[in-house]
Amino acid sequence: MRKRLLIFGAVAVTAVVAVAIAVASTGNSGGTARSGGATVSVKKIAGKGSVLVDAKGQALYRSDQERNGMVLCKGGCLSFWQPLTVSGTPKGKSLPGKLGVVKRPDGGRQVTYNGRLLYAFKLDKSGNVTGDGFKDAFGGQKFTWRVAHPTATASSPTTTSPTPTYPGY
Repeated sequence: MRKRLLIFGAVAVTAVVAVAIAVASTGNSGGTARSGGATVSVKKIAGKGSVLVDAKGQALYRSDQERNGMVLCKGGCLSFWQPLTVSGTPKGKSLPGKLGVVKRPDGGRQVTYNGRLLYAFKLDKSGNVTGDGFKDAFGGQKFTWRVAHPTATASSPTTTSPTPTYPGY
């Protein structure tokens, strides 16, 4: 019996180590950027025009409240808004603006575009935009989310969109 427990324990440790290695090899904690290709590129999405997307083709968003590298989306906010993170230098494809990186409170390196932090919306699927104009609050911090466009700059005025309902919130 003791021998079986030792074997089971060794198998469990091996599985945990394998998962840790797989996560580390992606080069990010958010899981939205892949090494080798572009971290951020531009894609036309019906009804939204040209938007920034991650390596998986998922639309990227920014919040109106986060400016100048100030990370406000933490804790419960991360259950819906996934930071685009990298381990090295972010790569852009066909971008007129500038990619950068800021350090998150958890130590992760989040990608910015023209100074605005980028996130994926966990309820989106590749090729659609469902979080544009969302208003929500986490930990007393209110957020308004906008899909990121390739011509947006940190000083561009924001546009208003109808506030969608909150499915799954």
